[in-house]
Amino acid sequence: MDIRFSGFGGQGIIKSGILVGKAASLFDNKYGTMTQSFGPEARGGACSAQIVVDDSPVLYPYIVAPEILVTMSQEAYEKFTDELIPGGILLTDTDLVKSEQFRKDVKVYSIPSTRIAEELGNRIFANVVMIGFFTAVTKVVSPEAMKKAIPGAVPSRFIDINIEAFDRGYNYGLEQLKEAKGSRKKKAAVAA
Repeated sequence: MDIRFSGFGGQGIIKSGILVGKAASLFDNKYGTMTQSFGPEARGGACSAQIVVDDSPVLYPYIVAPEILVTMSQEAYEKFTDELIPGGILLTDTDLVKSEQFRKDVKVYSIPSTRIAEELGNRIFANVVMIGFFTAVTKVVSPEAMKKAIPGAVPSRFIDINIEAFDRGYNYGLEQLKEAKGSRKKKAAVAA
């Protein structure tokens, strides 16, 4: 699975890639690689983390065309959306990426990750909210593996709030999937 997390420096995009790769390779019995890119200004500039997760050893660590694009800024969406394969999955931050521009040939799921993080006390947790959402929607890694990956990646005093942020995003994702499934059933019933 080729995955790109994207946004701007300071949102924890690179940390998101590290967490997903760590969860997959250390706690989910999969193989994972991660590469990263960011502008010279780092904080505030465009950045991305490219992750490859597979059940067999990864022979080429770079993504060519992501199957999943997670984007947490408008600039990142505009820069990377054309790379997403048709039929791919697009995950966005509701408040930071304009929905009227979304491609019609991909599955789109959105979450107000920054707003949820602010409700938890600090927008710095938005990336972990998004990781929870990513975990629920894509099922690339298990929620148990993601939760095991968090403690070694954040200071010990922030573990509980990061787990809570993950859970909020994960539960939001489960609700989105439930709503999407109900919507498809309604459409099928109308068509019949």
